[in-house]
Amino acid sequence: MSKKVLIVGGVAGGASAAARLRRLDEEAHIVMFERDPYISFANCGLPYYIGDSIKDRSKLLVQTPEAMHRRFNIDVRTESEVIGIDPTSKTALVRSKERGEYRESYDAVILSPGAKPIRPNLPGIESSRIHTLRNIPDTDRIKRRVVEERASSAIVIGGGFIGVEMAENLREIGLEVTLIEGGPQILAPFDAEMSGVLAKELEDHGVNLLMSQTVTSFTEQGNYIKVHTSDERELSADIVILAIGVTPDTAFLKETGLELGPRGHIVVNDKLETSIPDIYAVGDAVEVVDFVNGSKTAIPLAGPANKQGRIAADNVCGLGTTYKGSQGTSIIKVFGLTGAATGNNERTLQRLGIPYHVTVVHPNSHASYYPGATPLSIKLLFNPDGTVLGAQAVGYDGVDKRIDDIATVIRFRGTVTDLTELELAYAPPYSSAKDPVNMAAYTAENVLSGRVRLFVPQDLTTRDVQTTQLVDVRSEMEHANGHIPDSLLIPVDELRDRLNELDRDKEIWVYCQVGLRGYTASRILQQKGYKVRNLTGGYKLYQMANYQPGRSDSPDCPVDRVAKAEIAAASVAPATSQVSGDSKLHADAELDACGLCCPGPLIQVKQSMDRLEAGQVLHVTASDPGFYEDVQAWATMSKHRMLQVTKNANGMIEAYICKEDPVRLGDTSVQPTTTPEGSTMIVFSGDLDKAIASFIIANGAAASGKKVTLFFTFWGLNILRKSEKVPVAKTFIGRMFGAMMPHGSHKLSLSRMNMLGMGAKMIRGVMKNNNVSSLEELMASAINQGVEIVACQMSMDLMGIRQEELIDGVKIGGVGYYLGKADQSGINLFI
Repeated sequence: MSKKVLIVGGVAGGASAAARLRRLDEEAHIVMFERDPYISFANCGLPYYIGDSIKDRSKLLVQTPEAMHRRFNIDVRTESEVIGIDPTSKTALVRSKERGEYRESYDAVILSPGAKPIRPNLPGIESSRIHTLRNIPDTDRIKRRVVEERASSAIVIGGGFIGVEMAENLREIGLEVTLIEGGPQILAPFDAEMSGVLAKELEDHGVNLLMSQTVTSFTEQGNYIKVHTSDERELSADIVILAIGVTPDTAFLKETGLELGPRGHIVVNDKLETSIPDIYAVGDAVEVVDFVNGSKTAIPLAGPANKQGRIAADNVCGLGTTYKGSQGTSIIKVFGLTGAATGNNERTLQRLGIPYHVTVVHPNSHASYYPGATPLSIKLLFNPDGTVLGAQAVGYDGVDKRIDDIATVIRFRGTVTDLTELELAYAPPYSSAKDPVNMAAYTAENVLSGRVRLFVPQDLTTRDVQTTQLVDVRSEMEHANGHIPDSLLIPVDELRDRLNELDRDKEIWVYCQVGLRGYTASRILQQKGYKVRNLTGGYKLYQMANYQPGRSDSPDCPVDRVAKAEIAAASVAPATSQVSGDSKLHADAELDACGLCCPGPLIQVKQSMDRLEAGQVLHVTASDPGFYEDVQAWATMSKHRMLQVTKNANGMIEAYICKEDPVRLGDTSVQPTTTPEGSTMIVFSGDLDKAIASFIIANGAAASGKKVTLFFTFWGLNILRKSEKVPVAKTFIGRMFGAMMPHGSHKLSLSRMNMLGMGAKMIRGVMKNNNVSSLEELMASAINQGVEIVACQMSMDLMGIRQEELIDGVKIGGVGYYLGKADQSGINLFI
């Protein structure tokens, strides 16, 4: 005799259960009840249909009742709501639009009623301008309000996944959008510093955020609705989207005797059986086990619902399949950025008292030398035994696969060592030889092995200045651009020589930009007998942690150009434009500077602009995060007109620059300056790193339109020597100097950590891998840009160097020549 199975609810859980049942039992009588006309639709795609990313409404319909019947021979009854179940008689009470109320018998029931949006009992909540989003009819009502009634503004209440997706999509189609969130952050699965990156993305695209605010009432007035908040604000909009959360749709089960959880969720065992025999439950309405910590929870996601539907069908057919719990793996698109999370976050672990460690890394999405690489931030949580507890990631590209990798390891109760050993697909367009997942795990292994002790930005608020010393191990330039207050600057390359500046009686807290140099510094200090901690994620994480959505940057945490480019890596700013309306810009020349690191893009922009006539426009595309600010500053300094600069969704920066003629008559926007426009540098050092710095600065200054003179003296002359030996007549002392000094730029050593020449080879390799021009390429570029290279005649005489030994294009001059150039310069540097 065939078994009769009733399925209450379609969509993810119910529809997958029905299909699985039919595949397992061809003779079963399967009846599916759905209160709405649609049994299976892409509910996760509804916001994107409203926002016009999905154009065709029919693509939202995964299965129609007719197709379900033809393919699986399932008795589908739409617009039929199950309003009660009698376990004693094994019948369900059904209210049908077509048949009225009737009872249907069953041998087994699979409940998939889902969860419904919460509508708080507030004054004015019944307004027709207040919408929730659960199904196709809800979608149609919102779409009609936006399109047919031409809504121009919206207020979204709730900063969860649905709220953020609706805010994004409404903004994408041109509405003015305000998002109100009752807590201090959006997107609860993320920790605050990670969600802050996504919040900044919303703000950068024009979404107004009101944090830590609750709504007290609504007032409908004519064609708009007013929203009143707890801080006595009054906001107006054409439409309100209510997305403050969901509650299980289980009220119809209260008289059945089914065990329900404290929030109304159906309690099930690992076979998804309820407390009543032959009744199973799946989806958003059930209480599940948190796979990571073992506690009871509710995780309303489509992935788990589909799996549960399959498992419930298995058990109806006696297969004994078990559901081991949910780990909450989720992902969201926020304009150009992607955020993803799996497992537990810090708040959950702290609430349950579970001990854990945390590391944060900021690698590139793929090999940095391959065009289009963009940074991403990965946060890894693990227990003292190394078991992975959770992870979060934010970035432009590659976020999904990194979180999927870590989610898989969590599912197998894996450790950070397992993550280090993952052999993942690699080619330069897709990843790095050491995948970002491996890199996150390496840092975690260093923690577990005791090779490094970490601190996080929150620890700075309770730091005891009497027992700790805070040290910035970045460069002087980075420190000047922004640093943690009360930190001592000692660049890592100078650390060994400046240990006397550290207090051995204090614990040393070091930090760098992303954590790597801080780790190097901590290893040096630890082996020198110091107690030391390193800031995981570096100054970049500090900036992320101090970002407050809905407010301007805190004065105690200045956000510099580099930090703005790096925050989360990932913060796309809206277009800066001097062009009104939708005018399409015309470019007379195109420049692709993608894959180049600073100052490469600016050098190419300068060269391209030099070839244009006044009034012509250059369109440039670059991938270097700092180019967004750099090109605007360059245009100002070089007196060209920036027509438009934008950051695209994929992290690429596009700029349109119009070449100006500063001497054209009647132009008051470009005035000649009386400030000296030149730049001069004395290059005294012959160290490789300082030579590189000299020519990077020279190229950048030349690209900005400045006249640059480099004056090489004493050891700096070695930079200009030819690599090959040149037969010239010299004195005995001259021949001795010549033999001892390096022959040209290829033979230069590092000022620190040279390691018998290995350091110089390593830095050249790092430059090549990061697509940074070599010293020799920088020198050639500088000469091509018109940088004046001058060798000091007096130093040449003392050191026995002849002009024939120097590279082509070098002038010979004395101190008087240098002083004359310096007098015409606004900037003078000594290197």
